[in-house]
Amino acid sequence: MAKTITIRDDVYKKLLKVKREGESFSELFERLIGNLNPVETLKKLRGCVEFTDKDTLLKEIYTRRSERRL
Repeated sequence: MAKTITIRDDVYKKLLKVKREGESFSELFERLIGNLNPVETLKKLRGCVEFTDKDTLLKEIYTRRSERRL
């Protein structure tokens, strides 16, 4: 399933510089984070994401958590 993400123009330009020819952005992200510990990756990403609707996001998180616990 594909997801849409929003990034600043300056970040996009930096990603283009490290993206290899013929490489998709998904492949680039996978390459960049592939060898990292998931917890360390989340720590590095902390503060990099802007939420447009925090309440909706939190409701979805809590719903999914409760579904997993059933």
